[in-house]
Amino acid sequence: MAEAEHRSGGLSERDLRVLAFEREWWSHAGAKEEAIRDAFGFSPARYYQVLGALIDSPDALRHDPMLVKRLQRLRESRARARSRRALSYGRTATDR
Repeated sequence: MAEAEHRSGGLSERDLRVLAFEREWWSHAGAKEEAIRDAFGFSPARYYQVLGALIDSPDALRHDPMLVKRLQRLRESRARARSRRALSYGRTATDR
């Protein structure tokens, strides 16, 4: 069956594997990027695109609310840090 036909609560098999990986990736030996390539066969950039869309999914939130909320908080925290850095780079020495 195609991936879309293998749905569990609206999540594909790949989606379920991504969530499981995020829950347990620290237990993989080596760098996370290498583990992503080994587990999914695609680049870390693509993985994070998939993960970003997945953690916005109500189905993912229903499936594993604690994990999804933690990942959303991490994403928001990183976005705030990037914004602060970008704002500080735009200031001149007299603005600080």
